[in-house]
Amino acid sequence: PSTGRLTRFGALKQVGGALTLVRERTLALTLIAMLLLCGNASAQTLYKYRGDNGEWIYSDRPPADGSDAETHSLARRAAPGSLSVSHSFTGTGLQFVADNRYYAPVEVTLVFESIEGVNYPHPDDDLRWVVPARSQLILLDLPSIGAIDSPAALYTYAYLPGDPAALPDDDTTYRLPYAVGTSHTVSQAYPVSATHQTRDSMYAVDFSMPVGTDVVAARDGVVFDVAANNFKGGPDAAQYADLANIVRVLHDDGTFAVYAHLNWNSIRVTPGDRVAAGEYIADSGNTGFSSGPHLHFAVLRNLGMRIESVPVRFRTASGASIEPTMGATLKSYP
Repeated sequence: PSTGRLTRFGALKQVGGALTLVRERTLALTLIAMLLLCGNASAQTLYKYRGDNGEWIYSDRPPADGSDAETHSLARRAAPGSLSVSHSFTGTGLQFVADNRYYAPVEVTLVFESIEGVNYPHPDDDLRWVVPARSQLILLDLPSIGAIDSPAALYTYAYLPGDPAALPDDDTTYRLPYAVGTSHTVSQAYPVSATHQTRDSMYAVDFSMPVGTDVVAARDGVVFDVAANNFKGGPDAAQYADLANIVRVLHDDGTFAVYAHLNWNSIRVTPGDRVAAGEYIADSGNTGFSSGPHLHFAVLRNLGMRIESVPVRFRTASGASIEPTMGATLKSYP
C-alpha cells in the first residue's frame, strides 16, 4: 500500500446545533474519508479602540470614523474532540478502527464504494456502529482472499454525536439557562420560526438578552464540545454560520444540549467537565449567525445519523412546567 497524500474537497455545514461535516480525500490505499470537525485554523482580526466615552471597544470591525485602532490577530483553535477512522494492513487482511476522542458516544457509518482483495460484507449492509466516549473500536477486520499485498478500497465514513439507542426521558423539565430570579423574553420558539428551519433547530429556543448575561446549565451533564474563540457575528448565514461560540452538554439520557452565540473568551468549562443544573458556564453574546444579542438553546438527539431537536419544558415557581412561546417573558427558578 502507498502512503498516499491528503487533499480536501467540498464541505457540508449544518447550522444550529449539529456539528460540521467536511469531506476529505486520501489516496492511501485509494481511500476516501468524510470527517466531522469543529472550527478551523483561520485567524480573525480584533480591533481595539476607545469609544465616545473613553471606554475600550473590542470589535471585528475598525472604527466607523476611521480613527486609529490597535489590531490583534486571533487564531481560532479547533475543538479538542474528534473521531477518526483509520485502516491498516494486518498481513492477513484489512482492519478498520474508529478512534473517538469526544466525551460522548458517537455514531459512525462506513460505506464502501469499491473494495477488492478481501472478504467484504454485502454492499447493501448498513455498516453503522456506536463508539463509546473516549475509546477505540474495531469496525471491520476483513481477511484477504488473494495476494496479501493486493487489498484496495474506496470508502466514505461519516459520524454524529449521540447513541440512537438512547431513550430520552420525556418527563424531564429544565431550569431556564440563566440566573435564578432573572427574566428574559423568548424571541423565537416553535411553531413561530424565522431561522429555526432545520430538524436540529425546530424546537430550539432563543432568549433575547444583553451581551454578558450569565448563562447556566439547564440540566446536569458532561461537557463534550466547546468552541470559545470566535468574536464575529452578523445576520449573513453564509459569512457567520460557523463562527458561533458554543457549549454542548451530554445528558444522562443520551440527549445533549447546545448553548450558542456565547460571548468571546467567556466560556469557563472544558470538554470532560461535569456540570450541574444552574452552574455558570459562560456569558451570552452575539457571535455567529445572529441578528442581535441572544442565547440559542436546544436539546438534541441522534435518531440514526441525523440530529433532531426535541421539545423542552421549563420549571416554574410551583414546580410545574411550561412550554416556551414566542414573546413570553420567563423568570428562572431553581
